Amino acid sequence: MMNRSQNMDHYTRLKSFVKEAPLEPGVYLMKDETGTIIYVGKAKVLRNRLTSYFSGDKDVKTRTLLAHVRSIETIIVSSEYEALLLENTLIKQHSPRYNINLKDGKTYPVVRITNEDFPRMFRTRYIVQDGSRYFGPFPNVQALDTMLYLIETLFPLRKCKVLRPRTAPCMYYHIGRCSAPCVQKISKEAYQEHIERAIELLTGKTEILLKKLTQEMENEAAQLHFEKAAQLRDAIRSIQQLNATSTVVDFDEQSRDYIAWAESGILSTFTVFSMRGGKMTGRELYRTRSAADETESLMQFILSYYSPDRPPPPLIYIKLKLAADDTILQVLNERFGYTPTIRIPDEKRHEAVLAMAYQNAKEDVLKRQKERGMGPALEELQRVLALPQYPERIEGFDIAQLGGKHTVASLISFINGIPDKKNYRYFKIRSLEGAIDDFGAIREAISRRYSRLLAEGAELPDLILIDGGIGQVNAARGVLDALNVAVPLVGLAKKEEEIWLPEAKDPIRLDQRSEALKVLQHIRDETHRFATGLNQKLRSKDLALPSLEGVPGIGSRRAAQLIRHFGSLKGIAGADLAEIMQIIHCSESVAQAVQQAARVAEDKKAGKAGRFSYPETSGKMDLAANLAAEAAEWQEKGDKPE
Repeated sequence: MMNRSQNMDHYTRLKSFVKEAPLEPGVYLMKDETGTIIYVGKAKVLRNRLTSYFSGDKDVKTRTLLAHVRSIETIIVSSEYEALLLENTLIKQHSPRYNINLKDGKTYPVVRITNEDFPRMFRTRYIVQDGSRYFGPFPNVQALDTMLYLIETLFPLRKCKVLRPRTAPCMYYHIGRCSAPCVQKISKEAYQEHIERAIELLTGKTEILLKKLTQEMENEAAQLHFEKAAQLRDAIRSIQQLNATSTVVDFDEQSRDYIAWAESGILSTFTVFSMRGGKMTGRELYRTRSAADETESLMQFILSYYSPDRPPPPLIYIKLKLAADDTILQVLNERFGYTPTIRIPDEKRHEAVLAMAYQNAKEDVLKRQKERGMGPALEELQRVLALPQYPERIEGFDIAQLGGKHTVASLISFINGIPDKKNYRYFKIRSLEGAIDDFGAIREAISRRYSRLLAEGAELPDLILIDGGIGQVNAARGVLDALNVAVPLVGLAKKEEEIWLPEAKDPIRLDQRSEALKVLQHIRDETHRFATGLNQKLRSKDLALPSLEGVPGIGSRRAAQLIRHFGSLKGIAGADLAEIMQIIHCSESVAQAVQQAARVAEDKKAGKAGRFSYPETSGKMDLAANLAAEAAEWQEKGDKPE
C-alpha cells in the first residue's frame, strides 16, 4: 500500500495539472494507478471544474474518489451540450466505478420518423433498425417536447400507431392536430412535405421560422395577449436550444476516424477521434518529435497507428490532401487486405469533428512547449546567429507613425523567451520634426536607450532585435558602435521573415518550423503591438480634443478631463448633462454645447449627412475609447515611458 507521503505527492501533482487544464468545455476522465477510468465528468470550463475538486472541504464520496485518482485526461469539445453527450457515451462504454451512484445511465431521447408512406414522428429512447430516421439525441427534454408541440401545431402529422382506413377522421383532425391520411384528407406528396419541413426544424434550418415567430410574439405582446406571447417565446427558445447539431453523436453507422495534428518546432501531437456505431467512442493523443514535413509526418503516423490489433476503419478524415501517387493506400491494402478511403471533410459535421480534434492536439502541444521551456529554442538561436553567449535577455524595437505624425518607438524586453513587461518602455521621437524617417527614429531610440544604460552602469541585453531589414539594422549598428556597445544585433523583416545581420549581403532564412524563428517572431510581434498602441493613443487626442476645445469656455484641460472620464466622444454625446456639468464645473448651456460638439464630431466621423441623431446602442469603439482601454492595460502591465 502507498503511504501518506506518496498520496500527497499524487495530490500535489494533480493540483498542478488542473491549474493548467483547458479553459474550454469538455469531458474529464479520472484514472487510477492501473490506468483504468474510474470517473467521467463534464464541464463548461474544464479548468474551473477540475480546480473545484482541490479547493474547500469535500464530502466523503469526493474524498474517496480523489484518494484513488492518479491521473486525469481531458477531451475538449465545442460546447457544454457536446460535453453532456460525450460524457453519457463514455459512461456507458467504460462503466466507471464512481459514476454508478452518480449517474442514472439512461439514454437521452431522440426523435424517430417511421419508415412508412405516412410516417409518425415521436420522441423515444430506443433505436430500431427498420429504416426509420432518427434525430438527436436531445439532453434538454423539456425543450424537445416544446419543439414537438410546435411541429404538431405547424405540421399536423398522424397520431395513431397503426394507420387503418376509416370512414371518418378522429378528434385530432377536427382540432387541427392531424391531417387525417386515414380518410385520404391529404396526399402522400403533401404529407411528405410536412415531414421535410419538420425535419428542417430538427436540423436547425430555422432562420425564416424564427423571424416569423418573433414577429408574431411581438404582435401578440403589443395587443396585450401576454399568454400567447409567452407560448411563442417558449417555442423560440426551444428552437434555439435544439438548433445545435451534435458532433459526438450523429447516428451515422459507418465507422470512421478523424485525425488532426498540431506542431511547434519539432514537437508534434496527433489526435484521433473515433466514431463507431454513430457515437464518438473516445479520443487518443500521440506525442511525437519530428523534423519531417507535414505530409511525411502524417503518413508516418498513419502507418504506425494502424496495426493488426487496430485495423483502419473504412473512412478516415484528415485536413491535408495527400499526394496523388496513393503510396500509403497501397501499403494499407497490402497490410489489411482492403483500402480505406482517406479524404478531406466534405460536410460541416465532419469539419466540426476534425476542428475539435485539432483543438485537442493544439492544446497538448502548447502544454508540451510550456513544460519543455524556451531553452532549446534559445540554444538554437545562439547557434544560428553565432552569438557569443546564451541570449537570456533580448530587447526589441519597432517604430510606428502615420504620415510623420506622432512617431514613437517601442522597447520590449524578454527574459528566457518570456515577456518581461515591467521593463517595457516607449519613446516619443523628438528629432524628426514631422519627417518620415524610420532610420532616424531607430537611431534616436537606440541612442537614448543605451546611452542611459551606460550612464547608469546597468546591465546590457544579450541580443537586440530590430523590426525591419538591413537598413534599420545598419542604422542601429552605427549608433551602438558610436557608443562602444558590443551587443549582438539582428533584424527581422516581415515580408519573407528574413533575418538580417549588420553589413550582411544576404539574409539568413530559417525553416518556418524553426523554434529560433518563432522566438524572434514573438518578440517582433510584441514590439509592433506596443508601438502601434501608443501611436493610436496619440492620434486619438488629435481627433477628440480639438472638437471639444472649439466650445467657448472649454480649453485643453477641460477637454482632457471629459475624455478621461467618458472615454470617448461617443460617451460624451450620450452622457447626462448633469454629469458633464459636475465633471468640468460648468453651466447647463456650456454642457449642452459640449454634448452637441461631440455629436457633430461623431456625425462627421461616421460620414452621415443632415441633422445628427445619436444612436442608443454603441457600435465599434472609436480611437478615443481605444486610448482609454490601452492606457488602462498599460497601467496594469506596468508599461511606462523612457
